[in-house]
Amino acid sequence: MALMREPVLTFTEQGIFCPAGGFHIDPWRPVDRALITHGHADHARPGHRRYLATEAATPVIRHRLGEISIDTIRYGETRRIGGATVSFHPAGHIPGSAQVRVEVGGEVWVVSGDYKVAPDGLSEPFEPLRCHAFVSECTFGLPVFKWDDEARVRVALNDWWAANAAQGRASILGAYSLGKAQRLLAMLDAGTGPILTHGAVENTNEVLRAQGYALPGTLRVTPDLDPKAHPGALVVAPPSALGTPWARRFGPASTGFASGWMRLRGVRRRRAADRGFVISDHADWDGLQQAIEATGAEKIFVTHGYTDIFARWLTSRGFDAQVVPTEFGSDEDDSAEEAA
Repeated sequence: MALMREPVLTFTEQGIFCPAGGFHIDPWRPVDRALITHGHADHARPGHRRYLATEAATPVIRHRLGEISIDTIRYGETRRIGGATVSFHPAGHIPGSAQVRVEVGGEVWVVSGDYKVAPDGLSEPFEPLRCHAFVSECTFGLPVFKWDDEARVRVALNDWWAANAAQGRASILGAYSLGKAQRLLAMLDAGTGPILTHGAVENTNEVLRAQGYALPGTLRVTPDLDPKAHPGALVVAPPSALGTPWARRFGPASTGFASGWMRLRGVRRRRAADRGFVISDHADWDGLQQAIEATGAEKIFVTHGYTDIFARWLTSRGFDAQVVPTEFGSDEDDSAEEAA
């Protein structure tokens, strides 16, 4: 009688675990060895004894978590950990983000972390990986979520800023400080006017610039900065700063919010922004399907987002789809981000 082989990955109270390798991937409870897909706070948490991340993701993770014991790995490099062979591959989510490929006894599982398949000109482009099982997010796993072409968003963003500047108003743009803010900065026409940044955004800018990521010149907003000295500025800040005394110092201003959730009218109304820009660092409905089809995997585990709906849709298409409860959140949700 053949013995049942242990799965390549299991799902525990601490997080996604590889029994053969003795490591976790993006665990949400303290563990001995953590492989981290990227630096967002719901994936890179404090308290682990040892970390492993891509060379490109490590500087931001260090910036956010402080003094930790972290080893680095290049994209595509293979490493033997216990009885497992692991490698990290671009996820296209934010600079340095990765999918983790785990192979045990010839069976391959891939943990996507967060991802998007459309290139953004800043993050390392998503790399499709063939595997037997794929662990996928589905933050935007509904047909309503389909993203506009990046070039159209770029034009709309710069036109909004230019129109405000012509009227002598500042433009305050809410965007998550790691990933989304830098992506938007790379889309701006710096000739329109000065670009100011909240400290949380600028701290991340400094880390990424030191790594060689191309970003336009920006000016950190400090307590002694005089907004009148920077007429027509575009100000990039975390969403939690919108509507606060910090933002009101710029006087009459137009506020914008950049998120995939801007596709939903109700969210736009709750945000009370003058302008919503539909742009996300996660895959849309079509992108999720494209990524999953490219894996060739028969078994799909969906971790966070519209999990039940998306799993049922996958099952109807012949996949063995299961929902895995996790403690991952979304860098595009309605909660205030940490001032990292």
